[in-house]
Amino acid sequence: MSAAFNFNAATLTRTITVSLFTGLLASTAQASISDNEIRIGYLDDMSGPYSDLAGPGGLEAMRMAIEDVGGKIGQHKIELFSADHKNNADLGANISRQWIDQRNVDLIAGLNSSAVAIAVTRLVEEKHRFAIVSTAAAATLTNEYCTPNHLHYVYDTYSVSNGAAKAIVASGGDTWYMLSADYAFGHAMDAQVSKAVVESGGTIIGKANHPFQTTDFSSYILQAQASGAKIIGLASAGSDLVNAISTAKQFGLMESGQTLASLMVFITDIKAIGLPTAQGTQFVSGWYWDMNDESRAWANRYFERTQRMPTMVQAGMYSSTFQYLKAVEATGSDEPQVVREYMMKTPINDMFTKNGRVRVDGRMVHDMYLAQVKTPEESKGEWDLFKILGTIPADEAFLPLSQSKCKLVNADQKVAGASRP
Repeated sequence: MSAAFNFNAATLTRTITVSLFTGLLASTAQASISDNEIRIGYLDDMSGPYSDLAGPGGLEAMRMAIEDVGGKIGQHKIELFSADHKNNADLGANISRQWIDQRNVDLIAGLNSSAVAIAVTRLVEEKHRFAIVSTAAAATLTNEYCTPNHLHYVYDTYSVSNGAAKAIVASGGDTWYMLSADYAFGHAMDAQVSKAVVESGGTIIGKANHPFQTTDFSSYILQAQASGAKIIGLASAGSDLVNAISTAKQFGLMESGQTLASLMVFITDIKAIGLPTAQGTQFVSGWYWDMNDESRAWANRYFERTQRMPTMVQAGMYSSTFQYLKAVEATGSDEPQVVREYMMKTPINDMFTKNGRVRVDGRMVHDMYLAQVKTPEESKGEWDLFKILGTIPADEAFLPLSQSKCKLVNADQKVAGASRP
């Protein structure tokens, strides 16, 4: 009797233990996607000066990505919501904190304005959530301000300015006057362009910073004109860039022999300015809708929904959201480090890029393109605005890891990065 009792008790104990362990595994598996939903918050300039380059169009691109993965991961619903940060870092951080604390958001995306992006990426690191920055440009986001909880997609101040500045100096544009937006993006662009110009043998002979959302650029353009610089570098974006170029045209800056170098150009800017004014402008871009069959097919789908062709940022919003959701699907988890590790190990091949990759600093590196605005005679349609002149390989386009100040990059990676970023 005692032996039988001991056997049954031991068997019962093992049965309970196995049941508890099995239940724990099941619970863990079910909990791998928090709250049984994937919750994404899109935070961007939805109504201000930068709303054309991302804004509501970026939200629509994200909806397309969600639809293309079937609207859910397994049985887990994907919930998408949005807000306008109005280009205010405090407001952006407060909205993000509410999303995390009250709505348990998994991913915060978009993040136009480098100041907003820096504030939000610091918050997601503190709160152990995830962010993908596709709209803000400051290269510091994966340098001094890198975190293990965010990625930087599409482009940055280094990738759009470094190659362009070196090419312009090499072609004879060796004296520069910099006119830059007076916030994080403009400062970062100014610093990178100035460095590239000097390293290439050129000279920066003057600088000025303009406030965000400047409507009257007259005094700034007159200062630039009076400097005598061959190249007027514009480190501005959105409506600021449109206003600056339009004012330069009014004052005959180009006719006087000076050249505008527009260092951050979007298709919406050129559409607003018009080909007669913008024709011939060269710049670096991360994507263009008419590059190949795959980009054209996706852009035409986007056009059917919005009646306009996408910017490189809106295309990047689709790609980054799609790749994030595929990572969640593949890993069965929305835990930030699990998703990030998968994305680092998995090449990105879609309508946005081929063989893109996420580095240890969080920078998604991919080929960039030297582009030029077409003349009115070259254009064959309303959105036929650019032509691609050449490709800047991914390994040359972005800041090398050997120069990185990111806390995630160790000494061995910096040595390796001396030959490959």
